[in-house]
Amino acid sequence: MRQMMKPNPLSALYFTFLNHSPGGCCFRNMSLSRRSHSHRMKRSSAPNETSCQVLPSARCLFDEPFQVKVGGLRVGQMVTVKAASTDERGVVFSSSATYRADGDGEIDLDRDPSLSGSYVGVEPMGLLWSLRTDTLHWYFFKNKVVEPMVVKLSVHEGEGEGDGRMLAEVTNERFLIGDGVSRLPIKEGNVQGVLFTPPGEGPFPAVLDLCTFMSEKRASLLANKGFVVLAVEVYIKKIENTKEIHLDRFEEAMDFLRQQPKVDSKGVGIISRSKGADITLSLAAFVPGVQAVVWINGCSANVGFPLYYKKRQILSPLLYDFSKVIPTESGARIVKCCVKNPLAEENKGSLIPIQQAKAHFLFVVSEDDLNWDSKGYVDEMVQRLKHHGKDNFETVCYPGAGHLLEPPYGPYCPSTFHGLVRYPVLWGGEPRAHAVAEVHMWKKVQEFLRTHLSCEETKTKAML
Repeated sequence: MRQMMKPNPLSALYFTFLNHSPGGCCFRNMSLSRRSHSHRMKRSSAPNETSCQVLPSARCLFDEPFQVKVGGLRVGQMVTVKAASTDERGVVFSSSATYRADGDGEIDLDRDPSLSGSYVGVEPMGLLWSLRTDTLHWYFFKNKVVEPMVVKLSVHEGEGEGDGRMLAEVTNERFLIGDGVSRLPIKEGNVQGVLFTPPGEGPFPAVLDLCTFMSEKRASLLANKGFVVLAVEVYIKKIENTKEIHLDRFEEAMDFLRQQPKVDSKGVGIISRSKGADITLSLAAFVPGVQAVVWINGCSANVGFPLYYKKRQILSPLLYDFSKVIPTESGARIVKCCVKNPLAEENKGSLIPIQQAKAHFLFVVSEDDLNWDSKGYVDEMVQRLKHHGKDNFETVCYPGAGHLLEPPYGPYCPSTFHGLVRYPVLWGGEPRAHAVAEVHMWKKVQEFLRTHLSCEETKTKAML
């Protein structure tokens, strides 16, 4: 049964949390707010001693929230707080928000509303998720995990995005890999990827991060939380040179993970999104040893290429009809309707038999996904699992979120170049709702993996 929460009167942002497990439904209201820190800023005696602080520290992990406080202002003074960060390809992203100082001459982004700018209202992390670039269809590239995302925060006189006099500035360094976590590039047999191992003796739960295209961000952040994570990519060749995909390579990666000395060898979890998500479903259905699956905004069928296992084809490809591409004024296109119907008789050979899987599933769905009909695919999978008497699944559904669900506090990306279709596409989502969804999803993913992987929860986590 699907129910919708009543919105919190303090926030227009809310989402539905649907739990299809036997325990029933649970609903939870989320916002980006956090408990206020106990730090209290002293008011400067002179009006020019404006300060800007990032609490509890100017250095933190990428997926940790911060608190921004400004002090030393005049009572009621209007200022603009700006943020800027440059990605690994040299593209500058920026955001700004206008605030009014309180009776003590202070501003606290955990408490005070933005009156105008990149966002309005109380949004403690709004300066990060609202970061934008003037370059069209650009994603904030951050994959070098040994280097932090550097965010420059500054306070300026007056309102708006103009060049008001700068009153204070501070730099926030957001690290993807914590102290003690090891990063090891792997090239062994058919296994190519990067292995992240947390500090401590273990044993730790093992997770295969199956990326459509190589990214180390999610894997390193999970390792900070006490997981041994191997990040591998679906396409080891250029897409135009890919004719078929073999599950054996990913099975070999799972075996490699289980052999690591700090890993509990009983089972492996897999996390994936988009094309990687249907590969993950196939691994759970055909390959032993998959214990937990996090499926994020993907398909219920094998998309694009024939799938092989042990030298025989096990699934035919679900193909595209590009005549259904929808152009937009921005130049990006909507490709959601291009994937053919997996339930059509001629396409049933591509449907992944997840009902034969023994793994536990977490289906993560964005209702405004413009890349796939993720909601429709999950509805069909849930119906099929129930038909076969299965209860090994949960579903979380996020209204207003788009395709690119990632670990939280990165810039929202509305559109970018699509590696498969070779032109810009719209990913969907509304920035504020998408940011809320990422915060909740990230916590839910960790809880799910710890619950269903056969290893005691680690007592040692990476800290910065």
